[in-house]
Amino acid sequence: MGVLDIGSNTVRLVIAETDGAVPLPVHTAKRQLRLSDHVERGGRLPPEQVARLVEAVADARDEGRRWGVTRPFAFATAIVRDAPNRLDILDRVAADTGVRLHVLPGEVEAELTFLAARRWMGWRAGPLALLDIGGGTLEVAFGRSRLPDFAISLPLGAARMTREFLRGQDPPSAHRTRLLRRHVRHQLRDVAARIRWEAPRTAVATSRTFQQLGRLCGAAPGRSGPFTERVMTRADLGSAVERLAALPAAGRAGLPGISAARSGQSLAGAIVAHTSMKLMGVDEVVICPWALREGVLLRCIEDGNADWWDGTAPVIREWSASPRALRRVTADDQSGAAVPAQVPAPVPAVVPAPVTPAGHRPRGPGLFTERT
Repeated sequence: MGVLDIGSNTVRLVIAETDGAVPLPVHTAKRQLRLSDHVERGGRLPPEQVARLVEAVADARDEGRRWGVTRPFAFATAIVRDAPNRLDILDRVAADTGVRLHVLPGEVEAELTFLAARRWMGWRAGPLALLDIGGGTLEVAFGRSRLPDFAISLPLGAARMTREFLRGQDPPSAHRTRLLRRHVRHQLRDVAARIRWEAPRTAVATSRTFQQLGRLCGAAPGRSGPFTERVMTRADLGSAVERLAALPAAGRAGLPGISAARSGQSLAGAIVAHTSMKLMGVDEVVICPWALREGVLLRCIEDGNADWWDGTAPVIREWSASPRALRRVTADDQSGAAVPAQVPAPVPAVVPAPVTPAGHRPRGPGLFTERT
């Protein structure tokens, strides 16, 4: 079974054995495109970058076939989901490669990542909070069981925050970093209050951003293997933010764990991570090696089929302006509000509505039905 993940920085193919209850990776291939560095104003991907993406997807398709995977679970994250020309991108990829990319709502990404983290950590972790920083979004989830009770995606990704607040200054001024931290606090205000109220026993962090920050804060390197426990404290992360802020991107690349490809966005990622932990009252996080890709595989293993993937209908959700109302508006709503129902798309895609800066979406039905 294979998963093809189109992210802000890389296109990654993972081939895994799924005969048992655990997805065991047997082959990984990736290509660094760094699409987030080339996004135009408004989030549009220019034609030359779409062409690079098509080429990378075609290469991943061919690589998968060599391993016996003819139909990988292919999906794109916020870099495509938030692009105004996303339907053109999906059309082009499908037409030129035969690969139909799914564009999952951030909320569903959070649900799948939570499933992966829960399976990795086990039930002894108790009530579990999840943080995942991607290039375009921050996913937050909380739950006591297999699935989250609360899942949300916010536009606070490391590449996005670098582009919006830190671009043009290397290293950025203290004023720029203060503006970024203030923006993160504003976006996270209600979400953080919910996590504090839930009082999770364990907080887990996933994604490459957190893995690199964990290494910078003293966690074991990757060569120690996935079963080595890696913990990052908020105090250590606060010191790391100061180190990163004092250096230009080239200097950050010389620090432990920080790759050259991500050095430019490492400071923004660290500020988002530290501010999130502080607002949520989280003193430490466990770095989890499983995330969204493993969540997709686990969903297929546990369901025993892939019907959920093909059967995903394009849905647009609209939430009321007040984050405290948390009211889902559907096509059956009798309030008279104009609500788009199902939107036809040329490829199977789930197209989410934009998240308002101060608002957030609760966990809806998503793709899951709870098991007894």
